[in-house]
Amino acid sequence: MSSNAKGDLQTYVRIDFPDKERLGPGKMQLLEHIRETGSISAAGRAMDMSYRRAWLLVSAMNTMFAAPVVDSQRGGAQGGGAVVTEFGEELLRRYRNMQAKVDTALESDFEWINRNRSSH
Repeated sequence: MSSNAKGDLQTYVRIDFPDKERLGPGKMQLLEHIRETGSISAAGRAMDMSYRRAWLLVSAMNTMFAAPVVDSQRGGAQGGGAVVTEFGEELLRRYRNMQAKVDTALESDFEWINRNRSSH
């Protein structure tokens, strides 16, 4: 999509599961931060959330699928750590691909909305 077609408008893909679980931009951003930092705690801090909240989101994602999304090890002499699993990487890739498809499909609609927005 061209850089100005959406302007400052945003779309977000959110998948609602029948059991009320959700998969959306926040969890995907958390996965990206875990990938970058190797830590659930650091990923949570990067998003201004508590370790407990980040851990609960990771736990929820790990129970949503047959394979784990994040593999973590408890702290100890070596310290803890977390890694996005191969399945988690594929989930993240597919989610980002879905978001790109939505943005591309809606490009002309965003252009129309931007042309017709109020200027105040």
